[in-house]
Amino acid sequence: MLDIPPEEFEDLVAEALDEIPDELARLVENVVFVVEDDSDDERGTLLGLYEGVPLTERGQWYAGAMPDRITIYRRPILAICRTLDDVVDEVHVTVVHEIAHHFGIDDDRLHELGYD
Repeated sequence: MLDIPPEEFEDLVAEALDEIPDELARLVENVVFVVEDDSDDERGTLLGLYEGVPLTERGQWYAGAMPDRITIYRRPILAICRTLDDVVDEVHVTVVHEIAHHFGIDDDRLHELGYD
């Protein structure tokens, strides 16, 4: 398994966020991005997780809500990648995948779009 220190991995996540088109990035509201080593997923295969209320489900009651949370899991991503380029690609796909959930796009639609 590749070993990329947490700080460097966080930089890769930040770079993936910087690659999100400005038109979409401006629409991301009330979200905090976090990098953790591992998830609570028993299989250890969860690469990222969106927790919150998608934009498509927010109504007037949403005002003052705590931020949504997007977590990117470092070790599971490193476990499936063979090279640094693979890690960069997987981080990008995972970040886009979780942001898509924020926009209300479900896993079936993401699969159709090629973001498994």
